[in-house]
Amino acid sequence: MVPPSSPFPPPFPAPPPWAREGLAALAAADPRLGAIEAAAGPLPWRTRQPGFPGLLRAICGQQISNQAAAAIWRRLAALPGALDPAGLLAMDDATLCGIAGLSRPKAAHARSLAAACIEGRLDFIALPAMSDAEAVAHIAAVKGLGPWTAAVHLLFAEQRPDVFPAGDLALAASAAHLLGLPARPGPKALAVLAEGWRPWRSLAARLLWHHWRFVTGRPAVEDG
Repeated sequence: MVPPSSPFPPPFPAPPPWAREGLAALAAADPRLGAIEAAAGPLPWRTRQPGFPGLLRAICGQQISNQAAAAIWRRLAALPGALDPAGLLAMDDATLCGIAGLSRPKAAHARSLAAACIEGRLDFIALPAMSDAEAVAHIAAVKGLGPWTAAVHLLFAEQRPDVFPAGDLALAASAAHLLGLPARPGPKALAVLAEGWRPWRSLAARLLWHHWRFVTGRPAVEDG
């Protein structure tokens, strides 16, 4: 049962068996991570669609809150054809920015993603055979995406177990709070900290986001 103080009421799917095994390994290796679910409640297993829709959703989340990103995503996903590269490319700024609420830079990033898919520069079929580093580089090579967007996509949409978006501000804030650090670590310092959580860094990231939402009182967002 979810504790009354938890901001994560059901229904949220439980982590799959492979993830539960990884969470147990993380708890054994780092009791501070292991204590998060006891305080915050069961980890909500958030996933996103693979392929173009998942990366488009990641673009919506660039540099804004989860709640704002989810609202934009709901409006964008409701537009006929928006989740297809060719359909999105046919949309003007009045639609992407005026109706869906994307900023002009994010609309440009979305078009860049759609063009890369149509032209074959972004190959989702080849992603599973790539290492994590290769997959991040392959996605980040598309203008407007970058390592954070790539890592978030691989973590939520591809459900890779050992990807860590070290440039994420919420992860830095959570790590500082959980570990009692004097300041938020920068991306390089956070990446070094995360090395101790291999080969389950994606799960460590999920736990840190869970911890930060709990201590700040923010709800988890089920956004697809």
